[in-house]
Amino acid sequence: MASRRKGADTADNSRRKFLQQVATGAAATAAAALPAVAQQDAQRPAAAAPANQPLIAEALANFAVNLRYEDIPKDVIRTAIRTIIDTVGCAIGGHEAGPSQIAIKLAGRVSATPAATVFCSGTKTSHDLAVFANGVMIRFLDFNDGYITPKGGGHPSDTLAALISTAEIMGASGRDLILATVLAYEAFCKVADVLDTRSLGLDQSTILGPASLIGASRLMGLTRAQLVHAIGISVGGNTTINQGRVGTLSNWKDFSAAESSRKAIFSAQLAQAGMTGPVQVFEGRSGFFNVIARQRFELPKLGEPWGIMRAFTKRFPLGQYSQTVAEAAMQVRSFITNIDDVEEINLRVSKNAISIMADSPEKWRPQSHETADHSMPYATAVVLMHGEIDEHYYEDPFLHDEKLLGLVARVRTIRSEEADMHEREYNLCDLELVLKSGQRKAVRVEYHRGHPKNPMSDAEMEEKFRSLARHHLPAERINALLRQMWALEDMPKAGALVEMTKV
Repeated sequence: MASRRKGADTADNSRRKFLQQVATGAAATAAAALPAVAQQDAQRPAAAAPANQPLIAEALANFAVNLRYEDIPKDVIRTAIRTIIDTVGCAIGGHEAGPSQIAIKLAGRVSATPAATVFCSGTKTSHDLAVFANGVMIRFLDFNDGYITPKGGGHPSDTLAALISTAEIMGASGRDLILATVLAYEAFCKVADVLDTRSLGLDQSTILGPASLIGASRLMGLTRAQLVHAIGISVGGNTTINQGRVGTLSNWKDFSAAESSRKAIFSAQLAQAGMTGPVQVFEGRSGFFNVIARQRFELPKLGEPWGIMRAFTKRFPLGQYSQTVAEAAMQVRSFITNIDDVEEINLRVSKNAISIMADSPEKWRPQSHETADHSMPYATAVVLMHGEIDEHYYEDPFLHDEKLLGLVARVRTIRSEEADMHEREYNLCDLELVLKSGQRKAVRVEYHRGHPKNPMSDAEMEEKFRSLARHHLPAERINALLRQMWALEDMPKAGALVEMTKV
């Protein structure tokens, strides 16, 4: 009895010590020293799921722990490398923006050992705050990739903030980073296929956090049991509402995904240090299915077909539903000799495209960068008037250019049942230009440049990267960074990529 009491006291003391360290911000550094107090196996009640179906957290953890680099097809590896190049370029391009500078300043107030590095600034900070700052930079321009489903979707490359910083902290190789990227995409895309975030009013960050967690946890070396607990901690505490993407958009559109990835890192650290989480976080009586989703979903098969192969690259720095719209506007522009001759522009697009990109009067007179890059009418008018679109058009003087806004006012969005029907395959835009003379010109775009069925070439990917980096890095540094990323498979320390972005 005495020995059992002594063992119990030791465990209780360990728990108290662990929680005290968490409260003072020391959980990350204590992880290696603390004894494991987590239960070693997730136990499920008999009624939680069908007998032949594991819990969602278990299925994700099993796949994450067991996937080998050798299991990943060559075309998937190549796509992962292209994705990393595209995402790092977006981070470099967005690092001088106001929200990015806020995040960098916040990160600079914290020092840690071991330290992670913030893109471009070279700031050394804690693991999670580096993830946060890098995530804001990746997201700010709205130029990183997208993944659309009729139920929602989002931007799976936002997870790379968590993965690159973790690779740096752990001294992971390029192959490790590629594997983690494939895992994060697989978690994000397969959950996005079945979770109806749109009708539930949930932000993509609800999916992004667990996806970041799964990729980062593989790099951190979490066990299967620890990862199950980390998923419970992450999902149980980080459900995100979609108000940050409605009406007049605030900086939170740029911060939400970064914050979910930051929390994902802390969830992994907690589980690795020994904290337990709700293993029935999806299926339990008060779990995600009953409280949030209001219905159960079944996780699709993980692996082939790989989620990362169905994500698309952006040709234009604007919301993903506007990619086909901007391309259609580019094509129809040659029909216009004088912008004053335009009577109206009719956009026939999906219901979901309208609900995201043309949902309120603010989208016709945007007052913030975030609202402008998520405005279908504004993007259409900018392309028709200027023949191009980049982040500069989301700021003054363009936001208050009355001639431009007059053209925006002539844009009408019309729901297309055909676009709704094909939304899972492509984001259809039928654009009709009507001139004051009565002349009409119609343009149809199904697969925009960057869609998996109309992919950008490697040369186009490089040109996009250069266009984002050339104002911040000299040409020889850009060339060196591109060479290193194309050779990522042979890179012994992937974290060195971050140092190479220092401005």
